[in-house]
Amino acid sequence: MAIEYLGLSAINGPLVVLEDVQNAAYDEIVEMTVNGKEKKLGRIIEIYKDKAIIQVFEGTDGMALRNTHTRLTGHPMEIAVSDSMLGRTFNGIGQPIDGLGDIISDIRLDINGKPLNPVTREYPRNYIRTGISAIDGLTTLIRGQKLPIFSGNGLPHDQLAAQIVQQASLGDDSDEEFAIVFAAMGVKYDVAEFFRRTFEESGVSSHVAMFINLANDPVVERLITPKIALTVAEYLAFEKGMHILVILTDMTSFAEAMREVSSSKGEIPSRKGFPGYLYSELASIYERAGIVAGINGSVTQIPILTMPNDDITHPIPDLTGYITEGQIVLDRSLHGQSVYPPINVLPSLSRLMKDGIGEGYTRADHQAVANQLFSCYAKVGDARALASVIGEDELSPIDKKYLEFGKAFEDRFIGQDPHENRTILQTLDIGWELLGMLPREELDRIDTKILDQYYKPAADSKK
Repeated sequence: MAIEYLGLSAINGPLVVLEDVQNAAYDEIVEMTVNGKEKKLGRIIEIYKDKAIIQVFEGTDGMALRNTHTRLTGHPMEIAVSDSMLGRTFNGIGQPIDGLGDIISDIRLDINGKPLNPVTREYPRNYIRTGISAIDGLTTLIRGQKLPIFSGNGLPHDQLAAQIVQQASLGDDSDEEFAIVFAAMGVKYDVAEFFRRTFEESGVSSHVAMFINLANDPVVERLITPKIALTVAEYLAFEKGMHILVILTDMTSFAEAMREVSSSKGEIPSRKGFPGYLYSELASIYERAGIVAGINGSVTQIPILTMPNDDITHPIPDLTGYITEGQIVLDRSLHGQSVYPPINVLPSLSRLMKDGIGEGYTRADHQAVANQLFSCYAKVGDARALASVIGEDELSPIDKKYLEFGKAFEDRFIGQDPHENRTILQTLDIGWELLGMLPREELDRIDTKILDQYYKPAADSKK
């Protein structure tokens, strides 16, 4: 039987204190009625003797010590899940906001998820095509991987996220089911409307489940949004056998919400004021990606975060880099040159890329082309640094070739139209065209047999 309490002991920001509590449990959900009519949800985040500290998801506006009726539900936060959630839009705590009614389902799952036995995990294989050359060609996204995007304020990560949602697929020859779970945390209304309108107009809404937490929504709700999105993704992947791509934007908003709530609780801060358990909280989200043996489904994650002051050593990108399998880094100088997407390929990497490309996955020459493009673009940086000292006219002929290659690489390989959806073969062919601008003897990362098959010197490089 559920226990009910009248009144509160204290209210502090999004937190309330309830005294004389019996048989309460950590993470238990409570239902609160304010003034006999307004309903709010909360969860118990700390218990000390007979006191319980409760996070109120909808915020404590309108609540007073004497006008609140609290009922302990006896269970953690759960969400009703169904495959009919695809094509629907929800708020940050999983309530429909598209006017199409509630989700009717007998299946309710704990949003904290169930721990996966590491022994049952399968090693990620096969790639997910995004249609974006800088990702597909050089930092390939593998099914079951977690590959974050490191961005900064003012950079087009929202546009990139929307493009990935529109274009992502398992490849042209795959007949497996694929869907996307999209969660936005702390976004402005116009950004949320941009996502909703873009998905609708491009016709991809039917296979996207959207969870939107707006900037003016309660901070505590932001902590729940990624967990709800991942619970839905796990159900669709492991119960319905679908391959699910989860996009989480912006994890910086999530971490800052955690810092705000931690401060309200009076906890001792760690680096930059964030709580000491930031690492474990981020890990509890990122580690919910993967493939389970014997189940035809997978959960792949692309968390997006904005680096404060473009500082990659800031605790949020720093800890994210420890937990995830690589990163895609957006660059402000490329953005200033009107290159879209402004992906800086040199600090970007996908640690699982080698196991999901090549013969049987993409094309046999993929790894060699990627290695050579990385190597050549690194030399472009050296040539530009030298040109800035002695002047471009004083460079050797080969250094001038590298400057030409670098400009073409940024314009044609990294840069592409926001609506251009390239196949992996188109991406590799563009790579070979660019490598053709350089003499064959400079291509020292590619096997001779592959060079014989694909290398064609550009017309002006023959001279």
